Amino acid sequence: MYERILVPVDGSSTSAHGLGEAIRLAKVTGGRLRLMHVIDELSFALAMDAYSGHSGDWLQELRSAATRLLEEGKAKAAAAGVEVDAVLCDNFRGAVTDRVTAEAASWPADLIVLGTHGRRGLGRMVMGSSAEHILRTANVPVLLVRAPEVHAKAEAARFTLPSGTLASE
Repeated sequence: MYERILVPVDGSSTSAHGLGEAIRLAKVTGGRLRLMHVIDELSFALAMDAYSGHSGDWLQELRSAATRLLEEGKAKAAAAGVEVDAVLCDNFRGAVTDRVTAEAASWPADLIVLGTHGRRGLGRMVMGSSAEHILRTANVPVLLVRAPEVHAKAEAARFTLPSGTLASE
């Protein structure tokens, strides 16, 4: 069964739903989790804009926020009795989706669990679908966890910078 479960996290509520499902699945299967966060070129560019009045090391700001995010996820999994580790990819080697599939192959994962907005129509065309790209290119099964409808509708136009990266909900 699924013993090695890769869970990309980005600080969004959708990502939190994916993590929650991965924790439940790992408890049932006796599996372990690997949490993953990627800082890519877009994250860095957005951080430069978000911290424009801040003099300092933008990449270090992103790394600090990402580390906090990963530690919070690890604490949640550990509190549920699930073995967990985490990896931060901040080397700017390709798109987030490519880094996720590469990590799944090199770890090696038995399953990738992703939170998804489940957008359709124009919203999907405009925002794209990272989950769909991972689903199409991963060499392992992918479980997409859709955010609850009420939650997805309530925050349809909200943008946040959870860890210096842009997340739309």
